[in-house]
Amino acid sequence: MRDRLLQLLTESTNSFISGQEISTKLGISRTAVWKHIEELRKNGYELEAVPRRGYRITHTPDLANADEIKARLHTKKMGHSIIYKKEVTSTQEVAHELARNGAEEGTVVVAETQQKGKGRLNREWHSPSGTGLWFSLILRPDVIPQKAPQLTLLTAVAVTEGIMEATGIQAQIKWPNDILIDDKKTAGILTEMQSEPDRVQAVIIGIGLNINQQAEHFPAELLTKATSLALENDGTTFQRADVISAILKRIEQWYFHFLQYGFKEIRKRWESLAVTIGKEITAVTMTKTVSGLAEGITEDGVLLLKKQDGTTEYIYSADID
Repeated sequence: MRDRLLQLLTESTNSFISGQEISTKLGISRTAVWKHIEELRKNGYELEAVPRRGYRITHTPDLANADEIKARLHTKKMGHSIIYKKEVTSTQEVAHELARNGAEEGTVVVAETQQKGKGRLNREWHSPSGTGLWFSLILRPDVIPQKAPQLTLLTAVAVTEGIMEATGIQAQIKWPNDILIDDKKTAGILTEMQSEPDRVQAVIIGIGLNINQQAEHFPAELLTKATSLALENDGTTFQRADVISAILKRIEQWYFHFLQYGFKEIRKRWESLAVTIGKEITAVTMTKTVSGLAEGITEDGVLLLKKQDGTTEYIYSADID
């Protein structure tokens, strides 16, 4: 009920909405409306109340809880079920357990902080409380396991577009799963799968996005490598719920397109947003180091690297310099 109330108040922007109109639209009493308004105030919202005019929000705290996210969502599936936690070991662990227990597609697990946030290759992801978005999304695509890596690239496109929509900041993609702004990492994507040999049971997509961190929030060794949306906006912060709702909307759009039409258009869009493509790079794999021109990606998301001798190297997993 509270997320529906927030949606009404948010959509009214600077105008007032009467208690009677809220009561009618939500199907609750005027007394219940007043109680929900008081609960919002206790949670940091500032609301103006004027007799015979109603209520309007004058200040919204930067929260990324279920109420705030749902108040902004207009999706058919993504985010309809949101599990919000103050602190978790990692949102991936929680989402995996939920998926095993039958959680519906589109379920989102979001946390204020992670004790052991993780990125690709089990690397640690720094997750300071109340500054970024640390969340995992459960998908249940009817595809063979070999197609699951395409969802990482799909998500990278959606995150990049969602950032632009919510903040106006243009980000780029670094193969395979990093989101960069001016060559500094602002987001990472981790895709994990629960499957049988011939079918996917669930794909768990973890996203870590630096939003409102200032320089002091980053460990010294990361300052030259990482950034946040706020740092790229002269220190001005953003509402995290605006960003996650924009990303979930874009994921849903591209996901439904993927299920109906396949990966072709997503691949084109990924390449148009990629900082990697068209550049001379060095790929460090588990067994060797290869240099060459990044020409594009295959349907399976494999990076095509044209070496100086004219041959093409297929890069399945590597660190890119």
